[in-house]
Amino acid sequence: MSHGRTLHRVPRHPHAWLGWLLASQALVAALWWWAGWRVGLPAMLLSHAPFVLSALLPRAALYAPVLSRLPTGERVAWLTIDDGPSDDTTALLDLLDRHRARATFFLVGERAAARPQLVREILRRGHGIGNHSHGHPQAWFWALGPRRMAREIGQAQATLAALAGAPPRWFRSVVGMTNPFVAAPLRRHGLARVAWSARGFDAVRADPDAVAARIARDLAPGAIVLLHEGAPHGRSVEIVARVLERLQAAGYRTVLPEDPAAADTTSSPAAATFP
Repeated sequence: MSHGRTLHRVPRHPHAWLGWLLASQALVAALWWWAGWRVGLPAMLLSHAPFVLSALLPRAALYAPVLSRLPTGERVAWLTIDDGPSDDTTALLDLLDRHRARATFFLVGERAAARPQLVREILRRGHGIGNHSHGHPQAWFWALGPRRMAREIGQAQATLAALAGAPPRWFRSVVGMTNPFVAAPLRRHGLARVAWSARGFDAVRADPDAVAARIARDLAPGAIVLLHEGAPHGRSVEIVARVLERLQAAGYRTVLPEDPAAADTTSSPAAATFP
């Protein structure tokens, strides 16, 4: 089995969370009956917290497995760039070429359909692409129902597969949020969910030095670095340039998850990150 397939964990039981929910509520009902509402009501509220937090926390795995760091002891990082294609894409590709770096671009389906040549250019230059939803519903992704969620993931998958000649294997939730209805379409399309271990909030922060310094603090072997393109502040290319400089100064190489260095079998069990 290849390293890429080892890391690629498609949800096997998309509705497993429902069993945990029913069991927790049965326990709350029994507690309410035994101790009354003064105990039962707080218990009910607390019992819902894990299910709400799991939708909001990018590395929570209640609803679907998630890869948040590459299990390796080598000084390598997986560079991921969200929200494209955009006006920044060509400049980013040139920048990555100059640094001999590789990245995975998590693309928005409708933006890819509008700029098909950029999707092909990303692949031609040796980078990867991932599914980042079709319309990027940033405000409501966490609250989408099963039909809309299936459309967001499925339409992006179909669009990107048609443009790339093969379907993406990786998915990143919009804003990192993952509700109970994400796992079923991921399973249907053979997608594995990816989070991150290093971020600098570059989608909203316009200071390249501050973003790069924040990411550098979180660097560790196998880091998955979250970056964006096309940010409203217009400095995405500068930010990625500064991050690449920081990575190289710290002795890190960029890899894709299919590369042998992405899964070093000599690393300790604690390095595997499917929380």
